[in-house]
Amino acid sequence: MHPRLTQLDSLTVDVLVDNTTDSYSSKPPNVIPEFSNVLNAGAQELSGATLCCAQLGFSVMLSAISGTTKHKMLFDAGPEGPLFVRNCKNLGVRLDDVETIAVSHGHWDHMGALVSALGEITAPGRRVGCHVNPGMFLERGVRLNDGRVVPFEKVPSPEELTQCGADPINKFEERTLLNDFFYLSGEIPRLTEFEKGRPDHLCRDDSNSEWRPDPFLLDERYLAVQVKDKGLVVFSSCSHAGIINVLLDAQKRFDGPLYCVFGGLHLVGALEQIIPETIEGLRQFAPAHIVPAHCTGWRAQNALINAFGPEVVIPCAVGSKYVF
Repeated sequence: MHPRLTQLDSLTVDVLVDNTTDSYSSKPPNVIPEFSNVLNAGAQELSGATLCCAQLGFSVMLSAISGTTKHKMLFDAGPEGPLFVRNCKNLGVRLDDVETIAVSHGHWDHMGALVSALGEITAPGRRVGCHVNPGMFLERGVRLNDGRVVPFEKVPSPEELTQCGADPINKFEERTLLNDFFYLSGEIPRLTEFEKGRPDHLCRDDSNSEWRPDPFLLDERYLAVQVKDKGLVVFSSCSHAGIINVLLDAQKRFDGPLYCVFGGLHLVGALEQIIPETIEGLRQFAPAHIVPAHCTGWRAQNALINAFGPEVVIPCAVGSKYVF
């Protein structure tokens, strides 16, 4: 059975954390740049202190409307608490009315700021659901070219999240959120031959265990919404599963066109070699818009623009507001 999603009249996406800052490049009418957003939030001047900080990571606030009903959720929180809180403040993005949180996967650049975010979202007597899955809480690391293994910062555990005011919904299965406004996937099937993940990624059960290969990051999840008269918008924060695998899964679950794919496509380093195959794979979905973010990389962004054109490919930047 296909999941049921509410048809949204509008969706607003505030980019709270991204690798890139860019207020200078021209934007289409549905994208409001950072300069305008901080001024609308009350900044009296443009300065380093009034703008956002770019950093390795990803976080978006999603505000959706269907009829007279509104819902607001946070998807990922980025790597660092003070930076996350500062960006939200400068953009005028409230946190005390967030209704739920969903996390894409268990890497520090998506979960590192979660405790600080909860400190702003929750208050005495107020708790918030936090959608995770058990695979996120392995220890992660990476093997460098010189052979060294470097551990990643540990992500907050379900127990830590609970202490900070969250109610973790910690299960593997797919689910819909907030009156079926949002769909959070289950495990993404790995179907394509060319999307093999990052061979340098490692995991272990705890510090007393041996590192083992973790190229597929099976804990990764994507988020999707249906926008009326437009189609499906898919958020894939890092695409460790491969963006074509992500979109094949979404296509299987939902009828109608793909309107927009938004997020990190992880086409950097050793994965730059699959950029041509990824572009050919994207053609079958004919997305109206592609918003490459975070870990996509400049080579892949250039290739996407050359293949689909600047009307389709709108690179992401911290502080931007996208209205669908």
